[in-house]
Amino acid sequence: MDEIRLMAHLVAGYPDVSGCLAAAIGLVEGGASYLEVQIPFSDPSADGPAIQNACAQALAEGYSVAQALDFIAELHIRYPNIALFVMTYASIVVTPGVESFVRTLARRGVSGIIVPDLPFDADEGLDAACRREGTITAIPVAAPSMRAERLAHMAALGRPYLYAALRTGITGKSTTIDEETLRFLGACSAGGSRVLGGFGIRSHAQALAVRSLVHAVVVGSAFVEVISHANELYHNSPRARDEAIRTNLAHGVQELVSGPP
Repeated sequence: MDEIRLMAHLVAGYPDVSGCLAAAIGLVEGGASYLEVQIPFSDPSADGPAIQNACAQALAEGYSVAQALDFIAELHIRYPNIALFVMTYASIVVTPGVESFVRTLARRGVSGIIVPDLPFDADEGLDAACRREGTITAIPVAAPSMRAERLAHMAALGRPYLYAALRTGITGKSTTIDEETLRFLGACSAGGSRVLGGFGIRSHAQALAVRSLVHAVVVGSAFVEVISHANELYHNSPRARDEAIRTNLAHGVQELVSGPP
């Protein structure tokens, strides 16, 4: 069986507290190896419409960074063997102080942090803070548009993980896997980092195309769309909605990692 190691992305607080927990449960039940929890942000510049709308709705309902951190802590208690990664933007990390924020994440069981707008060579001390903490790693983000020399420099750092955006632009749109994509992924892994490859992965076939060159495939928008659909369909019945979110995401993960039944 051609199973895929999957890192599943979800937006904390979307569609609400119970719905977000149902989503996490479904993703884990379906077979996700990692959870990437995004802290809602008002201007998620790397994200496409589905994730932008999820962030906007969570923030409109008053969902806070503190609530997101509590949710992450709850996930770690519930699933101690599932590695948790946090994805967020620079202002959320820098405003409380980088050292303080990293310490807060580490105490909640977070294994890694991804901040797309903090480049690896100008990260406001994020990597150094993670190294001092010892249990959490700063994960740099590579894109195909990077100069070859700069990408080689990033890969040579040998970080435990490196996030590879499979195309330039925003996430959400379907991604074509071609020879250029495969060469890019090879360059990302040159320094020995475990590569997390995402941006527009929606099918088992796409995941298979990159499996040999990545440690895990990252899927986000496709899952957020499943949550949004259930939220629209069962907006008058939170219990039915949460069950639909859980079961539909579990099935979606199973198809991505193992292929259609």
